[in-house]
Amino acid sequence: MERSVRLFSTVLLVLLLLASEMGLRAAEARICESQSHRFKGPCVSKSNCAAVCQTEGFHGGHCRGFRRRCFCTKRC
Repeated sequence: MERSVRLFSTVLLVLLLLASEMGLRAAEARICESQSHRFKGPCVSKSNCAAVCQTEGFHGGHCRGFRRRCFCTKRC
């Protein structure tokens, strides 16, 4: 009985370590930013900014800074 509890505990610990390693790899993904070249005027709508960024080959975009510029984002 005690042996099976030890085996179960060991297997559970190994599974938790593997799961945490997978989570760390997902968290290591970087996001690269570049100011949009096609967006004109102050950025007030995140969805509009993201749509323009998609035409530039990026995955999305957001408004940033005091001057409200559109910055495009993608995984790098």
